[in-house]
Amino acid sequence: MPRTGAKASEESRRIGGGLVYRLACMKRSGQSVTRQAVRVRFGETDLMGIVHHAVYLSYFEAGRVEYLRRRGFDAVSWAGRGLHLPVVEARARYRKSARFDELLVVETSLLVVTRVTLDFGYRILRDDVLLAEGNTLLACVGDDHAPKRIPPEAVESLVGPERLERDEQRV
Repeated sequence: MPRTGAKASEESRRIGGGLVYRLACMKRSGQSVTRQAVRVRFGETDLMGIVHHAVYLSYFEAGRVEYLRRRGFDAVSWAGRGLHLPVVEARARYRKSARFDELLVVETSLLVVTRVTLDFGYRILRDDVLLAEGNTLLACVGDDHAPKRIPPEAVESLVGPERLERDEQRV
């Protein structure tokens, strides 16, 4: 859990004058990890029959959207309030190939929360074998694309455990 008000349980540090909350690494903390199953579609593969490298970012997005949804985040209502979370940075590291029709699991965890950013970490697995890992940095911005502070009530929701039931795929 991050340091948020009276519920401080992890170390925090100051970067550039802002307080940064470090969350437990997703490899250690099952509570903060959301697992989402994805099946490789034919159109996601290249001429070699393996998943194209760019598709992994889509898998990351599917995991992130599910992470947020299970914690009550509603992008449409945020947009109605003039708040958006665009990806401003992405990184992926490929370890092993995935192929058509394989069932993969995307593990998503919120690693770092600052006043205006969310840093999500991802691991893509097939039968507990790590295929790829990476992260995306999202910035909270207004309709004018200027940075906005993430509302404190949103932080409390986002760093907490899953509240909503999983979709039909249970992993």
